[in-house]
Amino acid sequence: MNTGETIDRVFDGRVAVIQRRGGYRFALDSLLLARFPELRGRERIVDLGAGNGVVALSLAALNPGVAVTGVELQEAMVERAERGAVLNDLGGRVRMVRGDVREVEKDFSAGGFDVAVCNPPYRPRRSGRVNPDRERLLARHEVEGTLADFVGAGVYLLRHRGRMCLVYPAERAVELFSVMRKQGVEPRRARFVHSFAGGAATLILAEGVKGARTSLTVLPPLVIYRREDEYTDEMAGLLSANPVSSDGSATTVATSPGARDR
Repeated sequence: MNTGETIDRVFDGRVAVIQRRGGYRFALDSLLLARFPELRGRERIVDLGAGNGVVALSLAALNPGVAVTGVELQEAMVERAERGAVLNDLGGRVRMVRGDVREVEKDFSAGGFDVAVCNPPYRPRRSGRVNPDRERLLARHEVEGTLADFVGAGVYLLRHRGRMCLVYPAERAVELFSVMRKQGVEPRRARFVHSFAGGAATLILAEGVKGARTSLTVLPPLVIYRREDEYTDEMAGLLSANPVSSDGSATTVATSPGARDR
């Protein structure tokens, strides 16, 4: 490992992620996304904008039957994710492709995946402070791909009735649903995430089905903290290595997640 990198462990140490100290670093949103899909055995998953591989590695480690392909534009992050797959002994089920979500047809045939997951950039290209670090810039801002680009890539890669799961700011939920429907992914399952009970939602977890009819289930809200620096029981369970039920219930206390400020 390079001196400028760290190894951060999540899900009770089950998953180790290699990250650059001053670059893009994952946060809770990525871990929540890794727990959100309802997987059905030996499925083929594609992670769009995979970064250092935290979602891809977590999906594979926590679901032994699946195979995950990560698509990431930045070569250094692809290389770290590949080393992460070896470190976690997942080399046979996690592979990384250096590619652009706007040009996925160059690397893949259409309809080859059952599930697509995506933690796309949250901010429009010219909004907010522009970070001089390129890793952080591309993670935060729609510089090398808009929400529509990421959803469109998922539609191309998914089989008919394949599922796409995303995490996105709650304040942009209407835009998210609009883009999904325009691209042919019908929103079918959604869950709002709140930092504290009684507070406004900060994130939304959403699942859409390619070619499905309209029928949206809004799940109970997920509350992260009971009080400052103390997770709720449900959140602790989601961050544990133990399996969780489809409603997200579990009880094991979690390890602390890594940090990435959006």
